[in-house]
Amino acid sequence: MDRYMPVTGIDCNVPSLLIDTEAPLDVLHETAAYRIRTATQLLESFAFGEGVHSELARVLVTSLRDGCDLMDVVGRRLQLLVST
Repeated sequence: MDRYMPVTGIDCNVPSLLIDTEAPLDVLHETAAYRIRTATQLLESFAFGEGVHSELARVLVTSLRDGCDLMDVVGRRLQLLVST
């Protein structure tokens, strides 16, 4: 694996956003968790509306929230490993 990996969300010939694959695991985890929480919060705002799209948003938010909770547990365990 290369040390620097371009993020896949941006399709371009010369990537400017890279992931340091050798960064500490707890740092990678926290960065991923932050981005997932941000997307979850945005989706939650859509879920408060009416109609089919808000129903779909509610279903998606439930899964994302569960995933965020699991990521929080993993993050706490990683922090314990790093601090010992």
